[in-house]
Amino acid sequence: MIDLCFSLAVIMLLEICLTLVLGMVVYLFLTRKRDETLPIEEGWWGKGQKSDSQEDVTIQPFQVETSEAELIDLFRRLDQARFTEPLEDSRFQYGFNSTYLKKIVSYWRNQFDWKKQVEVLNMYSQFKTKIEGIDVHFIHVKPPRLPEGHSAKPLLMVHGWPGSVYEFYKIIPLLTDPANHGLSDEHTFEVICPSIPGYGFSEAPHKKGFNSVSAACIFYKLMLRLGFNEFYAQGGDWGWLICTNLAQIAPKHVKGLHLNMVSVTNIGVTQLLSGLLGRYFPGLFGFQTEDIRRLFPFLEKIVYRTLQESGYAHIQATKPDTVGCGLNDSPVGLAAYILEKFSTWTDHGFRDLEDGGLERKYNMDDLLTNVMIYWVTGCMVSAMRFYKENLGKGIGTQKHEKLPVTVPTGVASCPHEILHTPQSWAQKKYINIVSFNFMPRGGHFAAFEEPELLAADIQQFVGKVEKDQFWRAKGK
Repeated sequence: MIDLCFSLAVIMLLEICLTLVLGMVVYLFLTRKRDETLPIEEGWWGKGQKSDSQEDVTIQPFQVETSEAELIDLFRRLDQARFTEPLEDSRFQYGFNSTYLKKIVSYWRNQFDWKKQVEVLNMYSQFKTKIEGIDVHFIHVKPPRLPEGHSAKPLLMVHGWPGSVYEFYKIIPLLTDPANHGLSDEHTFEVICPSIPGYGFSEAPHKKGFNSVSAACIFYKLMLRLGFNEFYAQGGDWGWLICTNLAQIAPKHVKGLHLNMVSVTNIGVTQLLSGLLGRYFPGLFGFQTEDIRRLFPFLEKIVYRTLQESGYAHIQATKPDTVGCGLNDSPVGLAAYILEKFSTWTDHGFRDLEDGGLERKYNMDDLLTNVMIYWVTGCMVSAMRFYKENLGKGIGTQKHEKLPVTVPTGVASCPHEILHTPQSWAQKKYINIVSFNFMPRGGHFAAFEEPELLAADIQQFVGKVEKDQFWRAKGK
């Protein structure tokens, strides 16, 4: 009898243990599944309280317009600009050289034709629609022709700071009409380029807290509203983070994620050691020859350069409204602040040139068109606030920073990007990298600088994703 009771007790204990173990497994499984995606936020960024009435979801055509009064006011401010003489032989090492700035202002005042550039801006179909209480502006370009039996692939392209949707004007025809521009027409795209809320022609949020996840939720809703249940996403600068968050929110809807900038915020011991020892033991850390060239000497190319180029980020992540007031009031100050980034972020070596190398990659009309988008919309303050909303709580503190990205990812790594991220580092976050290419040219503004190179890289990336999905569907 005692043996029977003991046996029953043992069986009951085993059952309890087994139940606990199974419960723990189920809990961990469910928790893991929940943690793999970000929740879709239901924000409200309009003025005042959200109305009980249904939000207007119609899509309205939009065109850029500027009044004569706005141009007269601009010219008056340009005529009254005050300049400070630069230090001798300082070039762009102290920031924007005011001697060259005078030349830009002269061209802006006397030769730049904004009305002509407005026609350029209006060459693509543009729209606005209200999402979460604010008007969201976007460009939507469909292919003029498609090869027989082919369909267009929806591609969301997201800009960053201090850029705008204008960065994509030269790459759009390469993606929507590749055969007419010397590219393969195997993959033709329907391109959607939204302005980040607070940038350009999108309305600025009226409440605190609008960050990259908020923008990703809005763009996800935009794509669904346009009828795209599956689509590709591409971005650099803030576009990198917004598209990354979008892939974390809707991995079943984002077919592939293509980035021309990658940053990993959660730096571990391995990354720190690789910065110290990777030059001597590259294979140990998965470094390629090009990684070594771009990363080392580590203190100079990563640590010191970060200190050199990140002052703006600290200002904008702490007190954006203070400096923003001055930039919103002075077109010359605004131009200097924006164009300095198009110098050093295109090539850090341009700091040592009298003209900042600006016209080596861009023409003056393109540069001033981007500046004018900030000026005529008065969006500089709201654009700068995006840094405070994303960085104000500290780096590595947000949920999205700790979550992996599982969708197929492609990286176009440009040689003059501000900071280089090796594939071995990126792989910690983007666990399904199917394409990682060292681009032969280019810096931070890849679509603006090298549209042909970036378009070709997007094409080959999408080709790999489509091929892989084809064989998966075949069960191989």
